[in-house]
Amino acid sequence: MVNQSSNIQVGGPQPAVAKKRGKLLIFSAPSGSGKSTIVNWLMKNHPELKLAFSVSCTSRAPRGTERNGVEYFFITADEFRERIAKGEFLEYEEVYPGRFYGTLKSQVDSQLEKGENVVFDVDVKGGCNIKQYYGERAMSLFIQSPSIEELHRRLVERGTDAPDVIEQRLAKASYEMTFAPKFDHIVVNDKIEEAEAATYKLVADFLEKA
Repeated sequence: MVNQSSNIQVGGPQPAVAKKRGKLLIFSAPSGSGKSTIVNWLMKNHPELKLAFSVSCTSRAPRGTERNGVEYFFITADEFRERIAKGEFLEYEEVYPGRFYGTLKSQVDSQLEKGENVVFDVDVKGGCNIKQYYGERAMSLFIQSPSIEELHRRLVERGTDAPDVIEQRLAKASYEMTFAPKFDHIVVNDKIEEAEAATYKLVADFLEKA
């Protein structure tokens, strides 16, 4: 770290220190690839990276202790549609009629201005759209298991889905993996510790660039 103290003029005007604007980190992966484990590990164990999740909008009602502006911004479906029409979203999805989720450009810009490095945990199409919008200010990472067979084993071991749901997830995963070459980096999660270390190095190197 460079010592800035030599730049201070005693008794004279002090130069303004510009806050470094944040960058964007986009994570996408098929279900069961370990993406959330890796992202949460980064957020918890490396505060020096100044990572912060993007705060999305949703048209659903708050659940439990959820607070507006913390977990989500809660708006009505009509307001969501109005904002879509105005082009205010980076990406959005209508998961079923009247139930929207999306990321506002203004919210992301606000977080970037505060110096936060904004983390997106999104589907492959959303990831590609965000990367295209922000270009070199964003880095996109695709997390994948070593093979479809390994992914099948992990989904079975999780024990959260019926066999037919697992087959649907695998079919979707095969489709999503065709998007991998569109991402800046592919991290193969064979051993979680190695995948975490590889992801950390990619993120740290990217954030250190001017």
